[in-house]
Amino acid sequence: MFILRKGGLLQDVFVDVTLLSMIQMPSPNFNGRPKDVEICSIIVHYTGMKTAKDALERLCDPKAQVSAHYTIDEDGTVYNHVSPDKRAWHAGVSEFDGREGFNDFSIGIELVNPGHDHGYRAFPDVQIDALIDLMKKIYGQFPIKPELVLGHVDIAPNRKQDPGALFPWDRLVKENLAIRP
Repeated sequence: MFILRKGGLLQDVFVDVTLLSMIQMPSPNFNGRPKDVEICSIIVHYTGMKTAKDALERLCDPKAQVSAHYTIDEDGTVYNHVSPDKRAWHAGVSEFDGREGFNDFSIGIELVNPGHDHGYRAFPDVQIDALIDLMKKIYGQFPIKPELVLGHVDIAPNRKQDPGALFPWDRLVKENLAIRP
């Protein structure tokens, strides 16, 4: 809650801080989703790059041909790269429980973290708080199934390990946003 002065009077104004801190940083790396697809999944990734700047540049580089719908920096800042109604290129070749092609029906969220190749570390509470806030907004827009809130490792186990053992799945479970994969 912020206190704003308007016309000489103090007023209590509730401001959605998540919306204030969301930065539009469009990526050209997307296409349309298949017709009649229902968005029902969220895939959690880590960026796996040395810096947030490096990761954000890569997600927006047309030569990289990779993207996500959102990236959340370690300070909780949320970047929107691809509209959720579009197909971001975050999952790659993917399969879980008999379903393939997760780019078609999922929202991809990248968490800034250097990953296993560059000094993997715990995810800051403020980053996970922002993830939870964003997921609640996504749940309000799409029929997300908690059993399909997964890590990249769950849908591509032979080539990915993110978000890794330090990711606090218990925080998402406590908020009824996921079951532990």
